[in-house]
Amino acid sequence: MIRPTRRAVLLFACGIPVALIAIATDPALWQLGLYVGALALLAVLADAALAYPTRALNVGIVTPEKIFIGEAGAVAATVAPSGYQWPARFELLLEQTGDVQLARILPLDVASKSGGVIELPVIPRRRGIVNVERLWLRWRGPLGLAQLSTTVEIGRSIDVVPNIRGVQKAELQFIAHDAIFGEKVQQKGEGTEFEALREYRPGLDIRFIDWKHSARHRKLVCKEFRTERNHPVVLAFDTGHLMLEPLNGIPRLDHAINAALRLAWLSLRSGDLVGIYGFDSGIRHYSQPVRGTRSFSRIQRATAQLDYHTQETNFTLALAELNARLKRRALVIIFTDFVDTTTAELLIESMQRVANRHVTVFVTLRDSYLQETVDKAPSRFEDVAKAVIAQDFLNDRTIVLERLARIGVQCLDVPSHALPVGLINRYLQIKQRGLI
Repeated sequence: MIRPTRRAVLLFACGIPVALIAIATDPALWQLGLYVGALALLAVLADAALAYPTRALNVGIVTPEKIFIGEAGAVAATVAPSGYQWPARFELLLEQTGDVQLARILPLDVASKSGGVIELPVIPRRRGIVNVERLWLRWRGPLGLAQLSTTVEIGRSIDVVPNIRGVQKAELQFIAHDAIFGEKVQQKGEGTEFEALREYRPGLDIRFIDWKHSARHRKLVCKEFRTERNHPVVLAFDTGHLMLEPLNGIPRLDHAINAALRLAWLSLRSGDLVGIYGFDSGIRHYSQPVRGTRSFSRIQRATAQLDYHTQETNFTLALAELNARLKRRALVIIFTDFVDTTTAELLIESMQRVANRHVTVFVTLRDSYLQETVDKAPSRFEDVAKAVIAQDFLNDRTIVLERLARIGVQCLDVPSHALPVGLINRYLQIKQRGLI
């Protein structure tokens, strides 16, 4: 497609006054107006003929198979070298469908008789599928009078999956090895299952000295313990409308899933079983706890299937059903959120029934906006009103968390960036104290 640029329109507009003056001077020169228009059109066509030829444009497209939520992917577009003798600047726009951030027009400069490569960002806001439909290109002739455009059909899809970057890090494997199978397993709180006897060394807890065997061996020996394994760990996700609120660009639900996958890997590696549970107004998903690191891919697929829902969460139904499905004592980690003390009444009542049988961790994500609103120095009355309302929400949140703690529920209320580390530390504390 060829169309005139602003420069061409301006050139034509500048010729109009000249033609009008000439016609006013001599009416016989009325044809001059036609000549001005024809000259402008001829200049546009000449510039289009000198522009980068569309038939020589060879564009290659490379799309990623998947993108982790919370990260930016990229579609690589390559313009192959050609025999065009002038440098050219292309403007590219990637047409995408799905829940993604709005694409921007990006420039690509191509030198004479050469090609170029550019990466076009794809930034998903939710899990699911992003469809890359086509690539739009436009460029101008060397005179800047004609603008040419074309499209390259792509028709590919990209899967947006939960983020497992943290699982792939060697640091997490190091933490898992040392924290669960570490060398200081003889200290109190590191487990209750007897494993072996070892000779006493300064610095070891004297409460673990075995006096009977010390007398038999005629030297001080102490007991070593290991952390218990084979415990069910159920990761329960609230998929209701409150978990759709975006924090740092992605929904609360995806923050919870990303952190839970790190914990799932650690739990599987330490010998525990991990199950997935999704709920809101009804039961959306349930997978039995499984063991072994080979089962991690199954857990990842299960979390990827947790869809977004706009219904109000029914805690009474969801937690009663979960309580009925768990036949043995387990560690139940519930990722959810609430608004105020009124809406949390049924939540607290249902949590108490679960906490009576299982070790329960209540996980919520703290929104820094409320605290920033309270701490901000007011400049007008509207700011004061906002600060009072925000403080009321924070007070309600504190009351609910305190009530949950009184009935034996462990609460974890942290910002989104601190959730993975906080969740793993809480899991390790529960294991070390032998609460399961």
